[in-house]
Amino acid sequence: MRIVIAEDAAVIRAGLAEILTDRGHEIVAAVGDAEALQAAVAEHKPDVAIVDVRMPPDHTDEGLRAAIAIRRDHPGTGILVFSQYVETRYAADLVSMRRGAHSAASGGVGYLLKDRVANVAEFTDAIARVAAGGTALDPEVVTGMLNAARHTSALATLTARERDVLALMAEGRSNTAIADQLVISDRAVEKHISNIFSKLGLPPSDSDHRRVLAVLAFLGS
Repeated sequence: MRIVIAEDAAVIRAGLAEILTDRGHEIVAAVGDAEALQAAVAEHKPDVAIVDVRMPPDHTDEGLRAAIAIRRDHPGTGILVFSQYVETRYAADLVSMRRGAHSAASGGVGYLLKDRVANVAEFTDAIARVAAGGTALDPEVVTGMLNAARHTSALATLTARERDVLALMAEGRSNTAIADQLVISDRAVEKHISNIFSKLGLPPSDSDHRRVLAVLAFLGS
């Protein structure tokens, strides 16, 4: 897999590059600011860009805004935001763009918090999901976006349990994993997901990405 890393902390940037290189990935660029990130993606067209939120010059939300520009200009590149901070406004914008760009050739989106990634395998699994067009969202990020969207009519139609299921879907969990987490049956999970699809106006489809569309339709509402 070809990866661009955008991280202003040199030690973390070098560490990520070493970890991913050791696991067979090609780091085509490792940069320290948002402008260099956009230039690297335009030049190398990587499978995934790993992006910090706060980068030079102002250390506010430069990374997320650059990620949104990349989603617009290079939809084939998956975006994995990897940060200490939850920035729900631009995170929701980034995730909602995934809906419009959805195709077999478009990359996925993810948002993980640095201090909540339990191990390297979890991190590399998230990169693989994003590269394949899926989602990998930390539960705290999902909760933030759900709370930010509570005023929408889409959220109002979902039950509390359906919101729980949708949040776990956003994390990339399988039906069995959702059932284990919520201590319910696989059949109950299937019923909740069917209700979610219906309430979010997603018609029956053979697409493997229908779960992703459900999450993105909701979080982008």
